[in-house]
Amino acid sequence: SDLTLFTPQMSTKFSPDPSEFLPAGHHRVALGVSYNGRHYHGWQRQPHGHISVQEKLEDALTKVADQPIKVMCAGRTDSGVHASAQVVHFDTSANRPLRAWTHGGNMNLPDDIAIQWAHPVSVDFHARFSATARRYRYVIYNHPMRPALMDKEVSWNYRPLDVESMQQAANHLVGKHDFSSFRAAACQANTPVRTIHHLQVIKAGDYIVLDVRANAFLHHMIRNLAGLLMKVGAGDAPSGWALEVLATKDRRASAATAPPYGLYFVNAEYDDRFGLPEQLMGPHFLTPWMNA
Repeated sequence: SDLTLFTPQMSTKFSPDPSEFLPAGHHRVALGVSYNGRHYHGWQRQPHGHISVQEKLEDALTKVADQPIKVMCAGRTDSGVHASAQVVHFDTSANRPLRAWTHGGNMNLPDDIAIQWAHPVSVDFHARFSATARRYRYVIYNHPMRPALMDKEVSWNYRPLDVESMQQAANHLVGKHDFSSFRAAACQANTPVRTIHHLQVIKAGDYIVLDVRANAFLHHMIRNLAGLLMKVGAGDAPSGWALEVLATKDRRASAATAPPYGLYFVNAEYDDRFGLPEQLMGPHFLTPWMNA
């Protein structure tokens, strides 16, 4: 399948005033971060002692900077969800070589979180609001027996899945739509309208990968899409059912939410003028087959 990236025009929704967003004497740094989310309660810092990826990353960077560091990310991930290419930024007055943020940060991080690169960015860069698109992959191990070596790194479906039917259903979901039928009840987005640029179903050995790229996503949107596509692939619903579910704008009309641990945040896209490093999209064990 063709996984060529399409880069839309830069969003104009975020035009910060430098004096408001960057204190005097501070500079802005972007990082590429990967993590295995199985032991964390999602990306966002949590109350009541629940451990998050953000907490661990901020604590590590604070030690390097010798001052408090707060980070903003491109896309918040739920409990159990992974990332191969999360993008974050932070502001600091600490003058450190880029190697200090990567190597020093990694020395203070647990083994399941790693900083991949650091890059200085201008004040008008924002990890969340400057992103023109985001991309996720949902990985299904499609085999009669459950996996052992990648437990909680892939989803598992023991029933044979028809990739062609899944792709036909996925085609109905591409474009600009009201995705209320695929939105979690707790979703806080102002609108359920999103634009899916592509939703591809790719078979790689015993794995089936759902590769989805959109301007933004709703809470649990991809896991709900995955649940519907697996139901179609198992023969429990026709491919046209996806269009019917979309039209209802009712979450109760769709399939069950798929588990979180097959989901990976794999890319955030930005205008070339920011000069962010490119990196191979994950998941790590699929990159030889999926060289995007």
